[in-house]
Amino acid sequence: MEHKISVVEEKKAKTKPGGLYLLLDLLGWAVDIAAFVFGIIFMVKSVDFGTMPIGIGVTLLVVSILGFIGMIIFTCGFHIIQPNQAMVFTLFGKYYGTVKEPGFYYVNPFCSAVSPAKTAAGATQAASLNVANGTQSTNVAVSLPSSKISLRTRTLNNERQKVNDVLGNPIIIGVNVIWKVADPTAAVFNVENFGQFLSTQCDSVIRNIARLYPYDTMEEDSEEKTLRGSSNEIAEQMETELQARVADAGLEIIDVRITHLAYSEEIAAAMLQRQQAVAIIAARQKIVEGAVSMVKMAIDQLGEEEIVVLDEERKAAMVSNLLVVLCGNKDAQPIVNSGSIY
Repeated sequence: MEHKISVVEEKKAKTKPGGLYLLLDLLGWAVDIAAFVFGIIFMVKSVDFGTMPIGIGVTLLVVSILGFIGMIIFTCGFHIIQPNQAMVFTLFGKYYGTVKEPGFYYVNPFCSAVSPAKTAAGATQAASLNVANGTQSTNVAVSLPSSKISLRTRTLNNERQKVNDVLGNPIIIGVNVIWKVADPTAAVFNVENFGQFLSTQCDSVIRNIARLYPYDTMEEDSEEKTLRGSSNEIAEQMETELQARVADAGLEIIDVRITHLAYSEEIAAAMLQRQQAVAIIAARQKIVEGAVSMVKMAIDQLGEEEIVVLDEERKAAMVSNLLVVLCGNKDAQPIVNSGSIY
């Protein structure tokens, strides 16, 4: 049974010009700081000199503190979108909209930018861990999420994996996938982690396609598609199937190419011997065909030009000698007969 992914339709988020709201933000901070300073001044005058009611200073301080909190919240609404980037926003758990055009924007400060992948610790920056294991040191790369989604073209180097072809022979195959995020809203909401989702679907597609074809055919004139001889056609078939699988996740597959293809180690030596045997047989066949045509040509020319007249027995001997010379692996050693041939 085919399962469909629930799709969230993309819509444009409501934004305001970032430059204008930045001026308002700076003005608000200036007013708030001024209220705080004057509140302190009025408090000092009312306590030390008694020339001013203390209520004015207290009011200004309370207003400035509340203003600080409000300005901090207000400042959280600024976002910068670079070219080929996007941000997906939610407001109190509901989808608010997506911004894909580059620029400086102001969005509702209560909106939160959704990260394409969450980590257990909730970290927001890239990190690299160095794990000491006995005498060996292993670098472990940890990919942590970002609130901005890249729309740039990326490359997925699928790890080499062992699969079986249509004949059951184990082979090692690896592919290179060029892809990008076409719908950031679907990439965020429809799957948990679109990078891992693409990698998993790529592994599945490789296994499904590779088991439909043999690695190679031993017949020279065969028109059967093989993984080695029809790699471009098979790569296009992989691209079509992979695109169908990841379309609901908002991903676009640009190109798929087979980067590595070989027999598995346990049968590589046997298959190499088989290929060598087939090549030797094919080469011998060509040598024999050429030798027979040359012998026939030699006998015909000798008979037509009447250079020498040979009976059937001598023709048979001549044919045998010429075939030995032409089909032998080593150079023939000539023997000069100074006597009569009879």
